[in-house]
Amino acid sequence: MSWIHTWAFVLLWIHSTTQEKTPDVHVSCVFSEECVLPCSFPAASDEVVQWFHQENLVYKFPQADSDEEQEEEEEEESEHERYDDRAALFPHLVSHGNATLILRGCGTKDRGRYRCHVRTSAGEHEAHVIVKVEAPIRSLTLELSRLSGYEEMKCTTRDVYPAPHVTWTTDPPTTGVLRPITRKLADKQGLYTVESRLRRLRDQPELIYICKVSSSYGTQAWTTSLREREISGTEGRDLTIPCHAPPYLRDPSLSWSFSNGEDPAHILTYDSQSRHSVASPPWQGHVQLDTLRIPLGDGSLRLMDPDHEEHTGVYTCVYSALQETHTEHTEVIISVVAERLNSPEPFHWWIVALVIALLVLALVGMLVYLKVKGSQSKPRNPEEATELQLVKDTTTESNLCESSPLTVEDTSKKT
Repeated sequence: MSWIHTWAFVLLWIHSTTQEKTPDVHVSCVFSEECVLPCSFPAASDEVVQWFHQENLVYKFPQADSDEEQEEEEEEESEHERYDDRAALFPHLVSHGNATLILRGCGTKDRGRYRCHVRTSAGEHEAHVIVKVEAPIRSLTLELSRLSGYEEMKCTTRDVYPAPHVTWTTDPPTTGVLRPITRKLADKQGLYTVESRLRRLRDQPELIYICKVSSSYGTQAWTTSLREREISGTEGRDLTIPCHAPPYLRDPSLSWSFSNGEDPAHILTYDSQSRHSVASPPWQGHVQLDTLRIPLGDGSLRLMDPDHEEHTGVYTCVYSALQETHTEHTEVIISVVAERLNSPEPFHWWIVALVIALLVLALVGMLVYLKVKGSQSKPRNPEEATELQLVKDTTTESNLCESSPLTVEDTSKKT
């Protein structure tokens, strides 16, 4: 009969322990925000509630009245971080069996196992809460860096807890093994800054680099990608600047911007909800976007009548969706038309032509003048020459007769 009593006692003990025990509750708290730790118990009278974190007292209700109890609490609280200004209950709900703890301004040190102990006139009750504290991923950037002497992709996220996981892929996939270097640094609050670098492959200049950052608890996954390219166009001829979304993006919005060494200038924005695009005033009439092709992943921009000075620079298109972005930087070089590049300005031609025309006119004038002068100094025909000679001789003889009286006299004597 003794073994019957022994088994009965064991079964009664197992029944009592399983009836009192409640399963652990898992709670996820956001860093620096308010967190709720649930605890319920059978309502009774004379309630005394105590919350413990890793077996250190966090909060007690009601607060100590006597000096002796207050000294005991101060001794217990000196062993751990004080929660007086951050922990609280709902006093009016305790009599209804609710001992839920409100923890304000959660930090990384608040994670762990909490125990709710309630003693009433009806007995004692305990509940356990497992708290996880997370500073979620709020941003993710990917850029091309040239500071280390070679080109590399840099993927960065900040103020994250716990430290996330980083993975790299490419589109299309590469045959070689990607070897990124990832650094995770924590600040005084325990928040991590994660920076992952991957050297750019030189033999594939238009490759898409994809960086994915996943939280340690598996609650988030952010993805960003980047492609760099160069294209050239001719002044005055329409040019299409490509921009294609990778397959992981779903129904993204699109924005275009331009930079030529100064601050980026906004070109246009496409809204995936309204299916409409809006261009900024300086670019209206110079760019065109086929909104019907954007849902298919083609957000290429048509640049109309480009100018060498105004439109040479870097064009950036950004696809954005929830926790996903894709960026393409395209360096566009607009070259000058060949005729304009290899010949002087029309103004110079007019000057040269005018000078040549004046020289020709001056030369013709001189030739005409010399010809006219020469024709005046020579007889026109032989008859005119004979008459001129006779006139000349007659004039000479008359002059001689008038100027010599002796000759006249001699002539008369002979007569």
